[in-house]
Amino acid sequence: MDFAPYQSSPPENNRPFSPPRSNVASPRTSFDNRRPFSPPQQQRGGFASPPPLQHPQPQRSWQPTLPGAAGGYAAEGGTYVSEFDTSLGIRLDYEACLAYLGLPPLGAIILLILERKSDFVRFHAWQSSLLFTVVFIIHLIFSWSTFLSWIIFIADLCLMGWLALRAYRDADTLDRFEVPVFGQIASRILDDE
Repeated sequence: MDFAPYQSSPPENNRPFSPPRSNVASPRTSFDNRRPFSPPQQQRGGFASPPPLQHPQPQRSWQPTLPGAAGGYAAEGGTYVSEFDTSLGIRLDYEACLAYLGLPPLGAIILLILERKSDFVRFHAWQSSLLFTVVFIIHLIFSWSTFLSWIIFIADLCLMGWLALRAYRDADTLDRFEVPVFGQIASRILDDE
């Protein structure tokens, strides 16, 4: 081998390459390249294995809408509409958390404008916008006291975290956690839409 910095021909010309892959079984009994890597789909002991776990968010695939037009995302089943589907394409539980964590009440109002499909997300956006508008007014009223402002701010952060956690956990069953006064108002508004 020549290790000179300037060689007349590249080293790839005389370097040995791996042999081409073939469909012949390997001489090693533990390796068979004709067999797929996934386990066989057969019953063991008379019981079939359970299906893989799936998130309630439906899987979408890219499909063209009209010939010559731009494509779009459509549900795999055609015109199938799911209560777990959202307008923004974000998972339902993440969007419901955004209602509380995305700078309430402004983030919740923006979410109300953008989200059109999911009543679960819209409920949490309504509840967040109503509740944290009142909390903002309370902040303004007690702004003269530094101590009370900090206590209200800490309570506000705890409330945001707790409500976001409840929205995240309840997304699998679509249960709505209603804050005593504001949750009922948000449900009435959502029912009237």
